[in-house]
Amino acid sequence: MTEQTSWRAMAAATGAGDRARTEAGVRLAYRRAGLAEPERIVWAPSPLAAVRLLSGAAAEDGEALPATGASVRDAVRNRPVAAARARLHTRLGPTGWGDHWRATGADLWETTRPLVDRVRAGVVEVLAPADRKAEADVRLLLLDAVLGQHDAAWLSACDAAPELDGLAEVARTAGWWWPYEKVAVVAERPVELHRDEAGRLDRGDGPALAFSDGFALHAWRGLPVPGEFLDRLDTLTPQLIRAEENAELRRVMLEFYGYDRYLEESGAQPVHRDETGVLWRMALPGDEDVVMVEVVNSTPEPDGTSRTYWLRVPPTTTTAREGVAWTFGLSAEAYEPLRQT
Repeated sequence: MTEQTSWRAMAAATGAGDRARTEAGVRLAYRRAGLAEPERIVWAPSPLAAVRLLSGAAAEDGEALPATGASVRDAVRNRPVAAARARLHTRLGPTGWGDHWRATGADLWETTRPLVDRVRAGVVEVLAPADRKAEADVRLLLLDAVLGQHDAAWLSACDAAPELDGLAEVARTAGWWWPYEKVAVVAERPVELHRDEAGRLDRGDGPALAFSDGFALHAWRGLPVPGEFLDRLDTLTPQLIRAEENAELRRVMLEFYGYDRYLEESGAQPVHRDETGVLWRMALPGDEDVVMVEVVNSTPEPDGTSRTYWLRVPPTTTTAREGVAWTFGLSAEAYEPLRQT
């Protein structure tokens, strides 16, 4: 396993880590920053629980959090990472650093950053759903967090930098953590993580991200959705889909139900046909039309049948040829297939 593959796996790791190893990493990170070790390390089952704890709730053992002192995130995380990056930038040069970042952390950060944003949004939604003052306080606490396993992109790019070995040790074994002068609060990793092939949070039958205390995020191909919404997907009908007022949720319903099935069961009529296929259109209230091209594979299946495919095309499409051509990035005039496939 390469270092990049290893860090990618760590960023997506689930389940309890080694607390003793994590706490040793926390203390090492403080020492690397030239700070005294924290007097106490307190665990929380999720980022939500950690922010609640920092807001005055009781800890796992029922005790209130002692005085934490000021945040030392800048000393523990920001300055060491900046120093390691600057050293690499000086050694490699601007172009070399760019190549190095693309080869190490860039792709990982592209998939991790939306996850970080979703966790933050989820915490705010639970703790301050309609209170601007409370929301500001929660967001400030979230900014105090070191991202642990979700710092994997930067740790991958700066791998082997000695000032980052404490941060790296925590990232290998735990989730987000909050370093303060006297106390460090560490959140466990999630117990479940489900993503699609593009790295987006995605699950149709439960939470896409879940922690042991019940804090969970639901998503369909990256789109945040309510948990109760997913419970309705197995009971969908064309009528229920059309009745959904939220256009984004309606699109999720359509993807789950199947555009071809929706068209067939909604009594849609073809609006154009030619040698490339059949163009179908269905209007949706308050949203763009669903437009699909039905094409038949000219190469028979092993059993002699020909498979039918449905291709979603832009709502401005007016002919089947134009729709098929669009899937190849061509205009209708430029599309001249030797045979349909």
